[in-house]
Amino acid sequence: MRRNVDTDAIIPSREMKRVSREGLGEGLFANWRYADLATREEAPDFVLNRARYREAKILISGENFGCGSSREHAVWALADWGIGAVIAPSFGEIFQANCAQNGIVAVVLPEPQVDALGAEAERRELRLTVDLGACEVQRVGDRALPFSMKLRDREMILKGLDPIALTLSEHAAAIEAFEKSDRTARPWA
Repeated sequence: MRRNVDTDAIIPSREMKRVSREGLGEGLFANWRYADLATREEAPDFVLNRARYREAKILISGENFGCGSSREHAVWALADWGIGAVIAPSFGEIFQANCAQNGIVAVVLPEPQVDALGAEAERRELRLTVDLGACEVQRVGDRALPFSMKLRDREMILKGLDPIALTLSEHAAAIEAFEKSDRTARPWA
């Protein structure tokens, strides 16, 4: 497993030619995924090109995943590819926040547990479920691995909201009361 996978590795800047979030999955890990960038010939040794991992929804990585620039496109590319969760011992701080704001669960587990999951995934097909409600990584026939997450990040992902929508939903009554009061105090505004 690679460590210090930066956002430029997740999606190189030349792959960010779109205004929309859709289609960014094609550029996901482009420098590693393609043997020939021009023809998009796949590199057979890159993990996501292997048949067993091609449909993976959970990515397991070494420490400091998503470090580097605050490139939100990296999270969008992962989501567009179909990744719903990333499990790592640590994340780049901004990347982790971007994950929560865009519906990807960034699971922090102790490095020995992540290493064991990665080694098992190399040996055989590994079926994992990330249960955000229970804050557990579950695998068939084994004990669940608990993790913690900031309550606000968890709520955003579970409710499918971004920070603005979450704030509006949490403070709707206070916002409405303020606007009513402000209209009374400043009717010209």
